Amino acid sequence: MNDNPNRLNLDELARQLAASVPRGLKTVGEDLERNFKSLLQSGMERMDLVTREEFDLHLAVLARTREKLEALEARLAELESQASD
Repeated sequence: MNDNPNRLNLDELARQLAASVPRGLKTVGEDLERNFKSLLQSGMERMDLVTREEFDLHLAVLARTREKLEALEARLAELESQASD
């Protein structure tokens, strides 16, 4: 899922947070893990972040748009040179 092994997904981060809880509280570990995940998700949503898939999609659209713009600029330059001849 992640290209970068140093980046943790929310499930793994919630699991690690729950694992860091003192032993006496481990009986509520699963509840803590769910709560940590929920808190992390809501925090991320407030940051107005996009998913990697959305970012890659927009990057591809931008690249196609740039190619079209460059082609149009080249065509315009060609037409301008023909008009001045």
